[in-house]
Amino acid sequence: MAKILLETLKGNPSDRVPFWFMRQAGRYLPEYREVRATAPSFMDFCYSPDKATEVTLQPIRRFGMDGAILFADILVVPDGLGQDVWFEAGVGPRLNPVTDKASYDRLSLGAFHEKVGNVYETLRRLKVELPSDVTLLGFAGAPWTVATYMIEGAGSKDHAAARQMGYGDPELFGKILDLLVDATAEYLIAQIDAGADAVQIFDSWSAAIPEPMFEKWVIEPTRAIVDKVRAKHAETPIIGFPRLAGAMLPEFVARTGVNAVSLDTGVPLSWAAEHVQSQVCVQGNMDPHLVVAGGQPMVDEANRILDKLKGGAHIFNLGHGFVPQTPPENVALLSETIKNFRR
Repeated sequence: MAKILLETLKGNPSDRVPFWFMRQAGRYLPEYREVRATAPSFMDFCYSPDKATEVTLQPIRRFGMDGAILFADILVVPDGLGQDVWFEAGVGPRLNPVTDKASYDRLSLGAFHEKVGNVYETLRRLKVELPSDVTLLGFAGAPWTVATYMIEGAGSKDHAAARQMGYGDPELFGKILDLLVDATAEYLIAQIDAGADAVQIFDSWSAAIPEPMFEKWVIEPTRAIVDKVRAKHAETPIIGFPRLAGAMLPEFVARTGVNAVSLDTGVPLSWAAEHVQSQVCVQGNMDPHLVVAGGQPMVDEANRILDKLKGGAHIFNLGHGFVPQTPPENVALLSETIKNFRR
């Protein structure tokens, strides 16, 4: 059977708009919570092929999405490079921060693939177990976003430590970004080797920096990753997601060479259709909190998004990921609404 999501990414949209959702495997599903409770830590969860395969498949069984995204975390990359990564309940990710040359020198690609190898095994299993018409999506965090965690040692509202290193010690910051470009490209290439049909690069914190640095810290590293992946897998679609990039989206698309770009909730759709969708496939962009509310307002907004973007290649998705309080029955209604829409 045809994979309509994959075909849409390649510029061949169908009458029915394909869909998947960021964080579609997650805490809003009771079956996910049951599996999560069996893992001693979140990183153990990510590195367990049995558990990661199961939770990746759960939303496909329930809702019939056209895409299944690998269950893992963007901090697998710094963990693979040798940085200590752990998650604290109720707090989030923690890392031993990279703040100087000595801490940077402890990072290495030497044992990277051995450390993250179970992620590739999860993809190999999914390739066998997924329905033949479902596109398997791999992913990684973009260098800027991953670097903010590595330098801050945690999540941050303003990413001050990373920005200050970028301004005050551009040589060290540049080395961190370069290492992340190499690691991320190798990671995505290995994911494709293991069975991923397409990959997405998440730059969740790209809004935190001004235009000149956006070009240097977001566009240029992403372009370098795209080039490296294309050198090995020229036909594999790559989706970019520079969240909250706003007016920089057309420049991001033009200069990175991605096949598709994800739109966050705040992107005006008429503008996106004219300035972004005219270049590449777009993906998005329902507010995840509207899915919590559900009902007719959610259905109306889904139909508005579908109608506004029906003139070109479009994959329905959220403007960011599902939140834990999302009722599964609302996801079911949203899925049926999308499936029933025709261009």
